[in-house]
Amino acid sequence: MPDFEEYCAEIRKLWDSRWLTNMGVEHRTLQRELEAFLNCPHVTLYTNGHLALENIISAMRFPPGGEAITTPFTFASTTHAIARSGLTPVFCDVRVDDYTIDVDKIESLITKKTVAIVPVHVYGNMCDVERIDEIAQAHNLKVIYDAAHAFAVKYKGKSSANFGDASMFSFHATKVFNTIEGGAVCFKDDSLVEELDAMKNFGICSPERVEYVGGNAKMNEFQAAMGICNLRRLDGEISKRKSAVERYRNRLGGVGGLKLNEPQKDVESNYAYFPVVFDGFGATRDDAFNKLDEHGITARKYFYPLTNSFKCYASLSTSGVEKTPIAARLADRVLTLPLYADLTLEDVDRICDVILSLKR
Repeated sequence: MPDFEEYCAEIRKLWDSRWLTNMGVEHRTLQRELEAFLNCPHVTLYTNGHLALENIISAMRFPPGGEAITTPFTFASTTHAIARSGLTPVFCDVRVDDYTIDVDKIESLITKKTVAIVPVHVYGNMCDVERIDEIAQAHNLKVIYDAAHAFAVKYKGKSSANFGDASMFSFHATKVFNTIEGGAVCFKDDSLVEELDAMKNFGICSPERVEYVGGNAKMNEFQAAMGICNLRRLDGEISKRKSAVERYRNRLGGVGGLKLNEPQKDVESNYAYFPVVFDGFGATRDDAFNKLDEHGITARKYFYPLTNSFKCYASLSTSGVEKTPIAARLADRVLTLPLYADLTLEDVDRICDVILSLKR
């Protein structure tokens, strides 16, 4: 969170204007600043990342009965957004090294019904965007990235916002950059601007013109003001997170049975999460989770369970964790440790001490 006084100063003007929502000054300012920061032609803001993803999938006007290839190693929102937009999710396994969608397995899942690929950048790790682009072009598919974990990440100097046909970011309070709740879609296609703006506002294009079936997904002025303040301090936020990650690596790196998330080549990280995979450590992931909890330390089984194990998708022929064995093994063993800008190195040491005390 920004300094209290800074946020109060940012929202003070709202008491003068009485403009609290519906794309006011704060909203428009944040949109411009994000377009500049991400070096992206178009940014459309939303009240949360889930509705942002739903809206961009819907705006692509896919034919009924279409399929979207995605990964089950993600938060529920990704899969739900695909299904709620009228597409059938088809689950692809992940890579063992960076936990992103396994590009070598995508083409085997493509059918006549496939219309899109919805890959997920995980923990700040970037998908193989080059291979995905090649596959999409070869099969005439759209690519919509769930980039909820990848805000401010760059690949070969290029912002994560600029790959595929569109990228969705989450600005939830737990993210590196937050607007309390919030999200955005980044894209290049000029023709989508009016539709996405309208769809988040009941399909209304002007006071007397409604052209789309829309809902209410507008980011309000208080959310936008939080984003404006937090964008100013983003570099410092990431730098502090980096220090905590380096301490974690120093304490847990090289410990038998613990697999850490290794930096990717050509990727500038945002240090969003610190996942640890317990495999041959002696104590299990659940043992570590419970022991940390006993010490008042909250870690997350993230992502667990896999979305292809959800009851609501049991009827899909593509569901079932046995079809994505790498993701299943990972989901049973991964634990993301506390990571935020104000996490002290002393607390990192305390967390590591608890984990290492379980080694056997």
